[in-house]
Order: sequence, then C-alpha cells, then structure tokens
Amino acid sequence: MRRAEPALFVGSLAIFAAFAGPHLLQTSQAPHFLWQAQAWLHGQLHLLAPPPNLNDWARVGERWYVSFPPGPALLLVPGVALLGLGFPDVAFTVAFAALNVVLVFRVLERLRESGEDRRTRAEDVALALLFAFGTVSFSCSIRGEVWFTAEVLGVTASCLFLLAAHRAAHPLAAGVAWSFAAVTRAPLLFSGLFFLLELAAGGGALGRGLGWRAALADRARWRKLGLFLLGAAPLLGLAAALNQARFGSPFDFGHAHLWHNRVNADVARWGLFSPHYLEKQLHAAFTRLPHLAGGRLAYDPDGLSLFVTTPLFLFLLWPRERPRLHRILWLTVAATALPGFLYQNTGYVQFGYRFSLDYTPHLFLLLALGGRPMDWRFRAAGLAGVAVNTWGALAFRGG
Repeated sequence: MRRAEPALFVGSLAIFAAFAGPHLLQTSQAPHFLWQAQAWLHGQLHLLAPPPNLNDWARVGERWYVSFPPGPALLLVPGVALLGLGFPDVAFTVAFAALNVVLVFRVLERLRESGEDRRTRAEDVALALLFAFGTVSFSCSIRGEVWFTAEVLGVTASCLFLLAAHRAAHPLAAGVAWSFAAVTRAPLLFSGLFFLLELAAGGGALGRGLGWRAALADRARWRKLGLFLLGAAPLLGLAAALNQARFGSPFDFGHAHLWHNRVNADVARWGLFSPHYLEKQLHAAFTRLPHLAGGRLAYDPDGLSLFVTTPLFLFLLWPRERPRLHRILWLTVAATALPGFLYQNTGYVQFGYRFSLDYTPHLFLLLALGGRPMDWRFRAAGLAGVAVNTWGALAFRGG
C-alpha cells in the first residue's frame, strides 16, 4: 500500500486508455479548447477560421468564439504550440482523469491522517477506484471533447482545492485552485463556500467555534481570507476581462451567444438560468432510468439517475455518523449543484448526469465520513456502479 499513488495512476491510466481505444491519440470531435489556445497563440480572442462544426460555438457579428470557461485552454497552450490543432485532447483528458483517481485518494487520506475519517488506507484506495469507475467519471474520461474535458479538469481543481482548503490550512493555494476550478466549470465558483465555512468553523464544527463577534475580530482569519482572495484574483480577473472583451460584460461567459443551438428559443424566453428548468434537471439527475430500444438496453442522452449510475449514493441518505465536516460538505454540495439544476440544459448528450461530477468528490468524502462499513451491501452497490459505468463507457465512447 505504500506505493498506492503510482499504482492508482498507472492502473487507471491503462484502463481509461484502453476504453478510449483508437481515439486516444486523436483530436476529439469537439476540440473547442484547442481552437481557443490556437487563437491566443496568434494574439486574438476570436477563432482564426470558422469552427469545424456548429456544435456549441458562440458567434458575435462575424466572429466566432469559444464560450466555455478558459481553464483547460490555458493548459493546452503548450501542446497546441507544439502540435497545433492535431494535439490529442483525448489523451490529455485521459491523463487528467487518471490523476484524479490519485487526488481523490489523497483527499480521503488527508481526512484519515487528520483523524476525521476512521477508514483504512485500503478502504481509501477502494473508494478512489469506485470514484473512477463507479461514477459518470468513467464515461466522461475517455472521449476528450470540450464538455467532458472541462468536467474532468474541474474534478482535478476541486480535489486540489479540497486539499488546500481543509481546515483553511493553505489559503493562498486554496484560492488558486478554487479560481482554476471556477474558470474551468462555472458552477464550481460556488464550491468556494467550503473554504469560507472551514474558515468560519476554525477547525471545529460549524457553530461550535468562536462566536461570530469574536470571529470577525480574529485577525488570523481575515489574513487567511485575504490570502485566499489574493490567490483567486489573477484567474478570476482574467476570465472577467476575457468576457468583457468578447461579450461586453465581465459576467457574460458567452453561452447566450451559441450559434443555432437547439435551446436558443428557451434561452430567449426563460434565460440561461431559471426555475423553469428545474423539473427536467431533477428528472435527468434522479428519476431517468435505462430503457429498451430495439430489444437492447439503452440510456437517455439527457441523463440517467445518479442512483442507477452510482448506487453507493443511496448510503448518503442514511449515514451512521455525522462528523464535523458533514454539514460543511452538504452545504457546499447544495451551493455547487444549484446552478446546474437551474440551467437551460441537462448536459445532453451524455451517459448519466455529468453535471454531478462538479460535486461528486464531495459526495465521496461524505461516503467516507458517513461511517457505513464496507460490508457486502456496500461492496455490492459499488460493484453495481462499476458494472453500469462500464456499460456506459463502452456505449458512449463513440465509434
């Protein structure tokens, strides 16, 4: 077990690569981040040429843009500088997906080493593997493509943020990681609540530390908050400046300008975010089930119940223990999930509800802290999730 991290990375990388198959060293069908990196390398924000297809590209006047937050494109600049638009974004995504398995393990280990989680190192390894192959992370990790690359790198940033923000121990690093998460997946802007609650809790449970008057007078906490904001400012400022330059507002990230998008009529009527969309989002996240199509089992591209893709989440409904992080994590999950539940589409096309990856690391921490033993019920649920998501990875990886 002393070499768990390298084994987790290499093993996961091999499995993800095998499932990516012949696509591994290719450019995906939605190479938005590559095109954005190429534009930056040529000193401009708009694309050098019309995009290769009309799937989720923004247009303002005669100029084409990538509306997706720029985090992944920033990391792809060196690769595009070296190989151009032929850089294999599938392999890029696969590599970060394998890294995520290690990072989920490290976050779990941080809780164990701090005495907050009583599980063993072997159980943390098992949970990290269940995250990789027993959730929609599996199908999102093997295609590349703008939507799934962003989800995968969002997990990377979230795990780094959780490591730094635990007990508000490393505020500057937490700010950097959080800001990268937010400029990779916009809903992760709200995951910053975790740091604020940890700061307020002062290493204890919410409401059991200093009173609010004493907390406001605590210079150490204000210093940590300042360092957190200092770490976050460069990337958040960059994203705001890019939005202003392209779309006329620091808060307009461009999805309202998607060209000939199938939901443009809904956006025009209800906006990008509205309670109007809540019903279809909840259906996609919790009640959509597999169905038979032509005598074969099929999934709905709008989503699939989280309790089908990850039956382990049922154990979150009846935890045996509620340690100090229980409330903090659930509040963070609620804050991070809410934008997705009010958003104009469900993540279509996908296997399973991909927006859930924004907070799946937090849910796995809750599984670890919930005190449920890894008995036959837990193992059966975990293996069922692996089976479902193996089906998903095979069915969804493309031709």
